Amino acid sequence: MSLLADLPELPRRLAAADPGWSETTDVLVVGSGIAGLTAALHLREQGLHVTVVTKVNIDDGSTRWAQGGIAAVLDPLDTPAAHANDTEIAGVGLCDPAAVRVLVEEGPARVRELMRIGAEFDRHADGSLMLTREGGHRADRIVHAGGDATGAEVQRALHEAVRRDPWIRLVEHALVLDLLRGADGRACGLTLHVLGEGSADGVGAILARAVVLATGGMGQIYSSTTNPSVSTGDGVALALRAGATVTDVEFVQFHPTSFVSAAVTSVQRPLISEALRGEGAHLVDETGKRFMVGQHELAELAPRDVVAKGIHRVLRATGADHVYLDARHLGREFLEHRFPTIVASTRSAGVDPAVDLIPVAPAAHYASGGVRTDLHGRTSIPGLYACGEVACTGVHGANRLASNSLLEGLVFAKRIADDIARDLPAQSEPVTSKDGPSWVADPSIRSELQRAMTRGAGVLRSADSLAGTAKELARLAEQRTTPHNAAWEATNLLTVASALVSSAQTRRETRGCHWREDFPVAEDEWRGHLLNGLSPKGKLTQAFEEMA
Repeated sequence: MSLLADLPELPRRLAAADPGWSETTDVLVVGSGIAGLTAALHLREQGLHVTVVTKVNIDDGSTRWAQGGIAAVLDPLDTPAAHANDTEIAGVGLCDPAAVRVLVEEGPARVRELMRIGAEFDRHADGSLMLTREGGHRADRIVHAGGDATGAEVQRALHEAVRRDPWIRLVEHALVLDLLRGADGRACGLTLHVLGEGSADGVGAILARAVVLATGGMGQIYSSTTNPSVSTGDGVALALRAGATVTDVEFVQFHPTSFVSAAVTSVQRPLISEALRGEGAHLVDETGKRFMVGQHELAELAPRDVVAKGIHRVLRATGADHVYLDARHLGREFLEHRFPTIVASTRSAGVDPAVDLIPVAPAAHYASGGVRTDLHGRTSIPGLYACGEVACTGVHGANRLASNSLLEGLVFAKRIADDIARDLPAQSEPVTSKDGPSWVADPSIRSELQRAMTRGAGVLRSADSLAGTAKELARLAEQRTTPHNAAWEATNLLTVASALVSSAQTRRETRGCHWREDFPVAEDEWRGHLLNGLSPKGKLTQAFEEMA
């Protein structure tokens, strides 16, 4: 791998107190969204003792914010091959066909399992599932719940199932720090900080025979995102520090339609689900013109990167900070029944979708890349698995197809549980290493980092903008402090932002979510994956792997 000289040196370990307490479990799952809780439940089916560690409360991750639904072939007239084709078109040549095949073929069974444990999806009067369509899909295959509250219903069902099992230990308010490894290099637990636990500063260790990362995304590296405040790239940063391979991090999907309002003052913006466009809402500019017509055969229902770019072109041409979503023709009764969450959110800010245009703009939404895994969720470190948004299974390629994310969490969580149960070694003792740089960034850099990433590594990128962002990240890395939660989060943000910028600088083409103004077309020579690592001295490394 080549070393990247212009980006900051990063810590190989987070500065932290030595663990003041420890406990042991069979499998440690980090994260409490759809991927983490599904993995925990399947591991329990295998008779294993599971500890689930979550950063705040069990329901505070990204899953509950998902509005649209779960994509799966549940209509007799639909086929896995058609779902796979739509997925691969959205991924613009970088999807792993084997991973896509696993997703679409195993997905329907996993969704039915979710229904069996209690998830209640919307149905017609005759009891059949209501199916809708979202961007990039050429068939109605999206199941949803509560109209536009699918994530909340999925989280509820999984949460209740986990709470019923006394052999799943839940540790809330816990920020994971670094991976522990045995003498053979195998993952054997991790260090973490738990509020109110153990020593005065709460740093401890949980030892495990296998570790599953299900920590979600990293949308908080940007000034505007649909991700909650906890989405700070903790799992990807931990994996890099541990020596795992990370890939495709340059492909961050910007959801075309986040709600823009002076009443929204936080980094997290309310999502206006793609399902609203699936039901017939139109994107219009300030003159009322439908600008996506003619840009793609699916118009507003084109893949998300296409729609986000279409919106960005309008914003750049007009100088505005938003376009509009017109759903007025759908009618008040339909909107209130089908999209109660969206209607309540916009009305609270003074916008009534039944009579008003909804101001929208792209916001960082989903990381298509992450910790590299195989088809069983195994990373490059033995005993360390990754699942959900933190992982790069090869399913999404350069751009995730709408509503494939929850499905990916379901499918690969089951595969991980099966693989762990097949060959789970005895607990090994961690080998303590003090090698490599160890420090934490000052949390005051967080907003500066978000602004720099939005300016230079957001929807639009160029050699100049990325070089400026790299210099800004290097400057921010010089601002350091003593260990505490906000500093650990800031360090994780700095780590994943640096990895993203390094890959975005190297990939000199436009493909999927990655839009280079200076290289505006996709090139065959870049049909492959950029693999990121971290050297023993904390320098980012990179290699290119061509598609087979």
